Amino acid sequence: MTEHHQWHIDTLAEKVVQNLIKHSFKAVYFRTAEEASAYIAKSFSPGLKVAFGGSLTARQLGLRELAAKAGAELIDHGIAGITEQERLEIMRHELSSDLFISSTNALTIEGSLVNADGYGNRVAAMIFGPKKVIIVAGINKIVADEEAAFVRIKNLAAPINMKRLNRNTPCTVDGLCHDCNSSDRGCRAYTILRRRPQHTPSEVIIIGENLGM
Repeated sequence: MTEHHQWHIDTLAEKVVQNLIKHSFKAVYFRTAEEASAYIAKSFSPGLKVAFGGSLTARQLGLRELAAKAGAELIDHGIAGITEQERLEIMRHELSSDLFISSTNALTIEGSLVNADGYGNRVAAMIFGPKKVIIVAGINKIVADEEAAFVRIKNLAAPINMKRLNRNTPCTVDGLCHDCNSSDRGCRAYTILRRRPQHTPSEVIIIGENLGM
């Protein structure tokens, strides 16, 4: 990475951080995933109920492992070998966690968090329920505005995630959104957080690397 490329990433991230702070979020920027992981690890403690919102970014940061190492109680609907009913019950428990960790599909320069969700558990927990929310986002999630955020979701994040989850949707064929009616459709609940939800302490951590989808 060139010096000027790093300057651009730093400058863009800091602008978003300042706008998020204006919108009542706590926000911080780290250049590397390693720095961000070390920072978040300080939030974990023995017995803390930590839930995860199906975030690939959180997996890449190794946050599950760090939480487990700290003795936290993990609430994770993404574990293998459980039934659909068991998965749904875990999702409900995630809403009453001490700390909910997720990512966002897109983050605008003005500080809006834009998401599409299938079950609605992730976006619900980002709004109300957990005692604290941490949202992790790679620099690749930053877009110009809310219109660009929906373009990113429809024609990048959603098709890739549907392919990753082996869903039977048109976007897994050509990589583009068809606003389909497939029973496997994963884009069902759309949210825009323009301000921090009133009674949900929320921190957005921006990382100067490409992470997640």
